[in-house]
Amino acid sequence: MPSDTLERLLDRLDELKRHCGTPVDRRRIEDLLARLARRRFTDAGSLIRFHEILLFLRAYPPSPGVLRQTEGILASFTRRIARLRVAGADLSAFEIPEVSGIVETSFTALYSYDIVRWLAEAHPSRVTVDWEGYSEGAQLAAVLPRFLPLFEVGAYVETPPPSLTWMHAAKGRKESDLAWLLRCFAQLPISDKEKGELFDSLKLWVHWTLGRSQATRTKMRLPVRKIFFHDGPLLRRSDVSLAQELADSRPLPVKRLSRAEGEKILGMGRDTMAVRYRELHGFTYGDPRHVLKADAGRGVELFVWGVPPARRLPLLAYHAALIFKNGVPIGYAEGLSLFERVEVGLNIYYTFREGESAWIFARLLRFFRQFLGVTVFSIEPYQLGSGNEEGIESGAFWFYRKLGFRPIQPELAKIVLAEEGRISRRPARRTPAYVLRKLSAGHVLFESPSAPYPGEWDRFHVHNLGLAVQRRMANRFVGEARRIRRASETEVARALGAQIVEWKETERRAFADFALVLALIPDLAQWSRGEKRDVLSIIRAKAGAEESKYVRLLQRHSRLRTEIIKIGSRSSSDSQVAFT
Repeated sequence: MPSDTLERLLDRLDELKRHCGTPVDRRRIEDLLARLARRRFTDAGSLIRFHEILLFLRAYPPSPGVLRQTEGILASFTRRIARLRVAGADLSAFEIPEVSGIVETSFTALYSYDIVRWLAEAHPSRVTVDWEGYSEGAQLAAVLPRFLPLFEVGAYVETPPPSLTWMHAAKGRKESDLAWLLRCFAQLPISDKEKGELFDSLKLWVHWTLGRSQATRTKMRLPVRKIFFHDGPLLRRSDVSLAQELADSRPLPVKRLSRAEGEKILGMGRDTMAVRYRELHGFTYGDPRHVLKADAGRGVELFVWGVPPARRLPLLAYHAALIFKNGVPIGYAEGLSLFERVEVGLNIYYTFREGESAWIFARLLRFFRQFLGVTVFSIEPYQLGSGNEEGIESGAFWFYRKLGFRPIQPELAKIVLAEEGRISRRPARRTPAYVLRKLSAGHVLFESPSAPYPGEWDRFHVHNLGLAVQRRMANRFVGEARRIRRASETEVARALGAQIVEWKETERRAFADFALVLALIPDLAQWSRGEKRDVLSIIRAKAGAEESKYVRLLQRHSRLRTEIIKIGSRSSSDSQVAFT
């Protein structure tokens, strides 16, 4: 019967996974799962679809029975995929980034040096270099003389250079090409940054055979004490009030993890990103010594950490987050903070976007407010869809707008009001892509009820700080970075009365970056002794154990805040006042 076709069964289960608020709905889900568990899947597409529905139900289980069923069926995917392979089915669909990472599959991806090192250490028998179709032979031949004696001779007389032949002769049989290359790079007498740049220039594609690894999306779980069962409707965006969430003064329960626990979470974070072809600064360089776990409620746990001083960004404090729902990793986030303003980026993985994304986002902002004291939240254009067609297709702008974010550019605010008027007259209207592209051209802001000065950050852009420094470099230092750095450090140290020669190297590096911006403040030398002392404390905190202290100290320095906002709010056409 048509109603019993595999596609129809999956359609019904897909619909019910979001609407399982009654006992009848839960029994229907259990029945559908039982029927689908008995089915033999003959193509990758339908099996992938089943897998994603199961993962959603594992993260959002409506009952203990459904939880047990999903776990049992997911455990069967090893043999299900083996059957497809034996039958000669096309398995290429498993390599698509939206669904990659399923147990017993494999894929090839391009990663940075640091992530390749991590993968080779964490999964040594499963990652290899994929030489098939490799197109950067000339660059490889230029690098190999560092590792292979007399290689230039062979490369000069043979075209193309016999790179793999020489490598295989040099490394022996027991070591993989990737392991040998990484060992050679580790021994180079250059910095890790230079090693990374050189390795990345090779553009080596890494093949990852996942097997039954815990790194797969099918199997990755974080042990949890108690499962939250969704025996009622899922929370919708209309159920969420950012203003109420941020006005709630009750702190989320927070625990600081041990270093070993932090290492485990970071490892899971790198794996869950890498199987999706993704990398993020905070996951690659996360600091395991300072990982916090926040219980957000409803089975959601936020794991948040920063990066060590050597990997920190100039001026901005950086924090990354990995988000779990009932032990399943469902997304990640990052926050870039300056004073009370934070640039927030959230990505809920495709499989879980029909869940309680708006509520999770609200809890994430609430945690950032609690942890860092931030009250102004900014979303940058890429998150809204600028240069990001996925954001346009999903209507990402409206996700944030309906939560209360507002455009900061007046011309975009007018377009929003006009489009909202059209939607109010025609509720079924879907905003055209060309309108969404216009709306995604600028930042949107949300100011919590406790934000001190509404509207003060509207014209601010972090890149304006950098552009002001570049203009000063052009005007006074003929475009030479070394000269502006040396002069700024000298002038600012004199103005603040700082003896930075006694500071740690990481503190001196933070001072060097800060000095470039502080040199744009014309009356810095006339600040009070206390104001100068506090600026130096802020800079040293930037290189401290954890950047949350740095953000808190920034928020206490009203004069520095005023000057930084002023500089960051100037456009390139505004007049510039430089430190003299």
